[in-house]
Amino acid sequence: MHKSFPSLFVIPIPVYSLACVLALAGAVSGCATDQSSGGRMTDEKITATVQARLDGLADLGPPHSITVQTRNHIVYLNGAVDTGVEKRMAESIAMQITGVTQVANDIAVSHN
Repeated sequence: MHKSFPSLFVIPIPVYSLACVLALAGAVSGCATDQSSGGRMTDEKITATVQARLDGLADLGPPHSITVQTRNHIVYLNGAVDTGVEKRMAESIAMQITGVTQVANDIAVSHN
C-alpha cells in the first residue's frame, strides 16, 4: 500500500493558531498608536479626531453643535442633539477613537 497523499501535508492546528495570533497582534499594534507623538495619542489629538468625526455627520446637526474636550484621555461631550439615538451615536463614535479611555456624555436631547 502507498502512503496517503494528504497526510504528507498535515500541519498541526496549534501552528495555524499561533500564526493567526501573531499576524493579528502585528496588525492591531500598528493601528493602536500615533507614531508622530512617540507612540501615544495626546489629549489634543484625541479632541481634534473626535470633533472631526462628529462634525462630519450631518445626522448630529451642524458642525460644532457638539463640543469636545479631552482631559487625561477622557472625552467630554457637550451640546444638543434631536434624539437619544443621536446622543448614543456621538458617544459610540468618541469611544472608538484610539487613546480614549472613557466618555462623559453631557449632550442634551431636544426631542425624545
